[in-house]
Amino acid sequence: MRGWKLLSVLLVLLLTASTSFAAGFRLVEGGAKAMGMGFAFTAHADDPSAIYFNPAGLTQLKGQNIMVGLTYVRENGGEFIGTTPVDNTTAIKSETQKSLNFYIPNMYYTKTNASTGFAYGVGIFAPFGLGQEYNDKGSSIFRNQITKIDLMTVVVNPTIAFKVNEFLSVGAGIDWMYGKAKLSKNAVYPAGNPAPNLYDLDLDGTGDAWGYNFGLLLKASPNVKIGFNYRSPFTLKIKDGDVAIRNIDNTVPLAAGPTYASTFFGGRSFDTKGTATLSLPATAALGISYTLDRLTLNADADWTFWHSYSSLPIDMKQNNPILPDANAAKNWKDVCAVRLGAEYRVTDPLALRAGFVYDPTPVPADTLGPELPDATRLNYMVGAGYKVGPWTVDGAFMYIDKKDRTVSNVRLDENGKPAGQNGTWTGNAWLVGLDVAYNF
Repeated sequence: MRGWKLLSVLLVLLLTASTSFAAGFRLVEGGAKAMGMGFAFTAHADDPSAIYFNPAGLTQLKGQNIMVGLTYVRENGGEFIGTTPVDNTTAIKSETQKSLNFYIPNMYYTKTNASTGFAYGVGIFAPFGLGQEYNDKGSSIFRNQITKIDLMTVVVNPTIAFKVNEFLSVGAGIDWMYGKAKLSKNAVYPAGNPAPNLYDLDLDGTGDAWGYNFGLLLKASPNVKIGFNYRSPFTLKIKDGDVAIRNIDNTVPLAAGPTYASTFFGGRSFDTKGTATLSLPATAALGISYTLDRLTLNADADWTFWHSYSSLPIDMKQNNPILPDANAAKNWKDVCAVRLGAEYRVTDPLALRAGFVYDPTPVPADTLGPELPDATRLNYMVGAGYKVGPWTVDGAFMYIDKKDRTVSNVRLDENGKPAGQNGTWTGNAWLVGLDVAYNF
């Protein structure tokens, strides 16, 4: 009971602080030990983060365990050099995103009965998140597409596991997701240099979704384990989010009459509701772990089935000719990341770790946009763990080398508005994770 009471308190703290975390789109930062090993943890899964990486691994734990952790993300502002379809559309321009700080929490409670082979627990973590922001909302060269975006998710994942025999364990769970999304952009009148802004738009809403997960862990030999983990897709619907239209222009004539932007809204401010549907992907991982004396080597193939993210529909409750619905094509591709990790147990209390990840981008060049100018990444990790009695502390550092990405996709979107960019993006990030676990 003590573990469940503490977990409920931590859940409240997590939801209170949820506005401060988001990074990338899929987040695999479910535990610092796994991070130090390149997240090649599907066949290892021997701490409470097994709930995230492979629930079947819970049968390897002993007694009751509580683990809480936090990953700090420093996302250095990406830089773009090229042309965009607003302001001087033929001039080479540059813009740097804001450098942002994010915090990705995780927490787990588990209980394993060695005599029955039965285990259960609950995990709370952030599997998806996105954060980008441009420095000047009023003059950004991307302001007609995006000036700020935040997607924050938290999943509560009750889990059970069972040791079928000395070779095979299975685990499964139910996932409830809470999501919060914020989006800011400007509407512009394409003529002019710079193009005049017609209004500022801010959308802010929440939603939830359900999913499931399961995993298998096979002890093929005394030295070799094979693991598999699957997580279902989520359909996160942001229902009746607040849409605030501000700074509506009343000086630029849009048609004879004259007609101004403020004519369509009946003034210089307007409020309505909007609904967005985000199709988050299923994931699957297949891993192998080999232990020889004090050395453990892990390798994972980790699939993310991004084909579900084919579009991003946004429905405005009250439309007008300059506030249409949107359904931007995304057409992302399924990808498979390769994760490699190693752990060397220097002494019984002290372990040193290292990892590497090849993480290909799912974003095709023809739909890449400034809300997530993604590129293939090479991730490098180091970590360490130390045990003192019932306490375990794990830490890890990760550097993300985001490869330069050049695209040429200036076009008209589904509403005939200019979109895209022709040029090159650069960027990188680094992360530090820390977990503290207690066994009782």
